[in-house]
Parts: sequence; structure tokens; C-alpha cells
Amino acid sequence: MDETPLTLSYDRGTVLLGDVPKALDPLTLPGVRYDERTLVYRAQGRDYRAIVEHLIREKIPYTDNARGWPNAPTGWTLHTDRQPHPHQAEALDVWWKTGRRGTVVLPTGTGKTYVAVMCMAKLGRPTLIVTPTLDLLRQWQDQLTTFFQVEVGAVGGGDYDFQPITVTTYDSAYIHLERWGNKFGLLIFDEVHHLPGATYMMTATGSLAPFRLGLTATPERADGGEDLLPDLIGPIVYRREIGELSGEYLAQYRTKRVYIDLSKDELEEYTKARDEYKRFLSSCGVDLGGPNGWQKFLFTATRTPDGMAALRAYRRQKEIERSASGKFTALEAIILKHPGERSLVFTADNATVYKIARRYLVPAITHQTKTKERKQVLAKFHSGEYSMLVTSQVLNEGVDVPAASVGVVLSGSGSIKENVQRLGRILRKYGDKQATLYEVIARGTAEEFTSDRRRQHGAFQ
Repeated sequence: MDETPLTLSYDRGTVLLGDVPKALDPLTLPGVRYDERTLVYRAQGRDYRAIVEHLIREKIPYTDNARGWPNAPTGWTLHTDRQPHPHQAEALDVWWKTGRRGTVVLPTGTGKTYVAVMCMAKLGRPTLIVTPTLDLLRQWQDQLTTFFQVEVGAVGGGDYDFQPITVTTYDSAYIHLERWGNKFGLLIFDEVHHLPGATYMMTATGSLAPFRLGLTATPERADGGEDLLPDLIGPIVYRREIGELSGEYLAQYRTKRVYIDLSKDELEEYTKARDEYKRFLSSCGVDLGGPNGWQKFLFTATRTPDGMAALRAYRRQKEIERSASGKFTALEAIILKHPGERSLVFTADNATVYKIARRYLVPAITHQTKTKERKQVLAKFHSGEYSMLVTSQVLNEGVDVPAASVGVVLSGSGSIKENVQRLGRILRKYGDKQATLYEVIARGTAEEFTSDRRRQHGAFQ
């Protein structure tokens, strides 16, 4: 009598094996482990494709109760006359030929979204798009509705509507994983460098989706987490840098460093504060530049009065760097040099953002800005009603401001990613604009070294 075929089923982000034939050792299947708690053989959702391919290759009969999406093309068609740029067509072709898995790296403003749309149309499988913010969720939802002229679902920000095309956020995708993990054949991660986070990556490990696409302009992470991406969604399959696409597909651009001197009083206070916390670091043997240096400094400093004084001194010298009087003078000169152009001003902290906003009566956007106000400010900036906008870090990625042609970095971290993202905000094609990114640096301070670190990218060479 023939044995019942092996069955695959879905259970809260995992694949369960049932009716295992006596002749089959389930541990030989990709990713399968024996679950001592429930006494079943189980694999992570991401192993579904490899398991099915193994069963087909070895001619092992099976019944698939795990897949919850139709195994037939959706029939979606693109309602647009838009022709892809060469790099977009190349990205689609490479992704398709390398197993329909992997990450496409393209600079901001060169059409990553349209690459994803083409992948969706050609593959024709129910698709979940995961974004880092609600603003991006709405952008994707609007664009996909226009391109496919079908109802596009949204999960997040008060919405809970799953459709064959659904857009969600990393936070919502993780929370609702067990409800959607077997419903989509294609998984798209926008700004995929967020994915390797401890909880976010569970979105990828728990999904059965055999086809996966990551999109980003800057895959590298400070913690090296990008090394996890090949296992989660596939390797980088296509990459183009800013220098390769500027001119024809991005605005022509220049980057300039502007140096200012601290005033006599600022320099005196800066030197005093820097010496104070440096003495403390030396006395306790902590190297801020070493592994976990900042965490060690905080741990040591918060245990004694001297340590707390050193921590206050550290923060004070940073405040002086970031909001030196000479930076405001330099900012004024830069803005006057670009009459009629729209300018984005970036800082490392909200305090400086609000100081600039009050001083020059210009709109500000920080993480405290409500969604409705943020949309209004960006709309007025795009229309030209506002010619200047100041922000800290919330506009580093995922915001479309094509009219901006001048960027001014008054302060920031040493992160290469952050610097490239800020440059990307002003590079989108908009008429015949010439983009310029300025870095304003306090001479004789740690900012000089910070600037050197963040410029270690081909876009700044």
C-alpha cells in the first residue's frame, strides 16, 4: 500500500512537515529541524523554497498546504507608457536571471520604485512591500494604484487591509507576520538596510515568499549587518553608484567644504570642556574610538560625580561645535549665494534645528513634527512657497524633495551612509538644476576628522 505523501503546512512563520514517509530522513531537507517542544519537524518560512526545490529535484511526492497564494500569474499589467532607463532594465534582467532573489542598489532619484514595479508585473505573484515609514507606505500605495489600477492594501498607521498587493511598514510586518507569512509570493523590502535589525529580520525569516527583492541606495550598516542580507533575501545582484548616473539620470552636482573659526569665547569654552572629558577618559582607560567605546564611556561616567561632569563636558563641546556662531554666518552667505533656489539644511540635533528655525523664520521638520504638518511643509517647499527647510535626521532617507538643489550640512555624524543619503536628497532630476552640497566645519575641532570619515565614498572624491 502506497504511503501518504509528505505534507507541508504553514504555522506562524514556519513550515511544518507531516506524514513523513519512513524512507525519508526529514533532517536531510534544507533548514529542517526537529522541534522538541511540539514533536514535529519544522523549518523557518524562508526555507520553503529550498525545501520545495529539493522535493521536486529528488522526485519526492508531497502535498503543499503551506502556500497560501495562487500558483498562477495574476495578470497584472502596467498602465503607463513610461520606458525604463537602461539601468532599470538591466536591474530587472539581472534580478530575474539570478533566481528572482537579491538586492538592487541604486542612488536616490534613479527609479528604484519603478524597478520593483517592473519586477512585480513580470513575475505576477501577490506582493507585499515593506517600508520603513508611514510616509513611504503612502507613497508606494499611491504609485502602485496608479501603475496597476487595482486596489492596493495597507497595513499600518491605523489601516489593516490585506490585498494581493499590500504595502506595510517594518514594524507592522513583524507584528502581523503569522497572519500574512504564507500569503505572498514576492516580498519587496524598501530601504532594505533596515532589515537586519533583530526583530525586523524575522519578517524575512518567517515569510514563505520564494521571490524577494531588496532596494536601497546604501546597503552598508555601521554594525556590519548587511552581511545577513544574502541569507534573508539574496545577494546584491545589481549596483550603480552616484558618479555613474549623475548628469543623465541624476542632477549634476558639486560638494564643497566651508571652514569656520570658533570665536575666542567659544574656543576657550570648547578647549576647557574637551580637556575635562579627555582627562577622565585617560584616567579610566576608555577609548571612545575602540569597540563599544561610547557604551563604556557612559557606563563608567554615570557611576561617579567626576564622570558625570566629564559627560556634561563632552556634550557641551559637541553643542559648541554644532551651533558655533560662525556657522550661522556661513549659512547666511551660502543662502545668499543661491537666490531663488530651494535649500535643505541638515543638523545633528533638534536643538540646532529649532534655533535656526526661530532665527530665520523658516519651517523645520524633526521626529516631533506631526504627519499632517510634515506633508504641508514639504508640499509648500516643493511649490516654492518655502525656499528653505531645516531638519535633523528625519529627511535623510525616504522623502522625495526633487526641487531641492542646495544642501547644507551644518553638523552630522561620521557615517558615510548618512552623508550619501543627505547628498541623495538634492540629486533627483528637476529641470536643469545644478546641485550643491556644502559641509560647514568648525576648524580645529573634532568635526574635521568627522568630515574626513563621512566623505570616504566615491561620490565625494
